[in-house]
Amino acid sequence: MFDRLQAVEDRYERLNELLSDPDVVSDSKKLREYSKEQSDIQEMVDAYREYKNVKEQLADTREMLDMEKDPDMYEMVKEEFNELNAQIPALEERLRILLIPKDPNDNKNVIMEIRGAAGGDEANIFAGDLFRMYSRYAETQGWKIDIMEATPNAMGGYKEVIFMINGQGAYSKFKYENGAHRVQRVPATESQGRIHTSTATVACLPEVEEVDVDIHEKDIRVDTFASSGAGGQSVNTTMSAVRMTHLPTGVVVSMQDERSQIKNREKAMKILRARVADMYMREAQAEVDATRKSAVGTGDRSERIRTYNYPQNRVTDHRIGLTIQKLDQIIEGKLDEIIDALILEEQASKLARLNEDA
Repeated sequence: MFDRLQAVEDRYERLNELLSDPDVVSDSKKLREYSKEQSDIQEMVDAYREYKNVKEQLADTREMLDMEKDPDMYEMVKEEFNELNAQIPALEERLRILLIPKDPNDNKNVIMEIRGAAGGDEANIFAGDLFRMYSRYAETQGWKIDIMEATPNAMGGYKEVIFMINGQGAYSKFKYENGAHRVQRVPATESQGRIHTSTATVACLPEVEEVDVDIHEKDIRVDTFASSGAGGQSVNTTMSAVRMTHLPTGVVVSMQDERSQIKNREKAMKILRARVADMYMREAQAEVDATRKSAVGTGDRSERIRTYNYPQNRVTDHRIGLTIQKLDQIIEGKLDEIIDALILEEQASKLARLNEDA
């Protein structure tokens, strides 16, 4: 472990030199690349240096203990030695966690797609509840929400809503939401008071920059058509809506949220890049032995990951067997307890795998 940590610190020092090199400073691509790499390892280097500092102090106090003759001073030094020694296990555990390979997408913005599934109007109403839950959680993190496309349901909620959450680390928190979410409650339209079960699906995609996925212009077919949604005088009078098809994969994105065709193109391209990158990633992941996957991962779209039971005020995450009797708080956006538990479970799984491979 410590050989790896020393190699990371050596790389950090080399990056310091590179970032001061005039040739690098004048090359915006290299400057951005090296700056990001240094930022990514900064926490690990700081933790390793703190660990080395405590170890050095520990060695010094051990020498003082061997040499000290005065009983009072000996006790003082011994107390300091014990305090320093007690810090070592926690520091080593932190370093082990920091050595866990990070998801390169964790710091990115996230594109979320929520759709009503089984359950008719109630499923669409639940999709709206999930959208509000995620929106409120994002607001508590200081992140900005941008609705990219929405198809409201006449009874409330959404048949489909696609939105972007802009904020440092947004994907790292929302990536665990991929999958089917189930709700059990008495719908407002139910006169007999019977509990219904409905589902909505959630997809979470990291925002993908042009440099992250190679999409050639010749591989995209763009069709324009008149907007059919709400939008004032421009509806059905201008060809502002856009449909993009990525020919190699068959991925299709339609966008008519904006009055401007240019803006609709920009939004559609963001979603298209994210979906194509996600498809390639999933194809690559399918080749990996299932036994080597994380216990949590990012979830399969068809997998039922969570149940929201209103009569019992209960939320259960089926992947890690977590049950919390705080549905009323969670549905209002207080997701920290669930997200933190999922992060810890994934860290524990990856740490166990690292220890197996060591």
